[in-house]
Amino acid sequence: METDVFLADCPARTTLDLVAGTWPVVVVFALREGPLRYGELLDRIGGISKKVLTQTLRRLEGSGLVRRRAIRSAPPGAEYSLTDLGESLLEPVTVLARWAEQHAEQVAAVRDGVP
Repeated sequence: METDVFLADCPARTTLDLVAGTWPVVVVFALREGPLRYGELLDRIGGISKKVLTQTLRRLEGSGLVRRRAIRSAPPGAEYSLTDLGESLLEPVTVLARWAEQHAEQVAAVRDGVP
């Protein structure tokens, strides 16, 4: 199937929309080293609210990028990990994250009008 992201009904646009935001990229990047419980993800990802983390995990799970495994414990919990499809996203996400880290100050300076 041929795709063209310039076409309004291109399926690739839906996929880009899924992974183009800050939180999906950060969650995928956080899961790169292996499964994490919900609380561990919340602690690891500074600035994300419980509501946004839950929405992001559900969206990634619903798209086949993240797997949720219920854990029978007291209290009950869940563990999240990347699926094979989610792992295939790690290379581009890692490149994007590294680029953002390397150029964050430069982008902020330009945005703030600093020459």
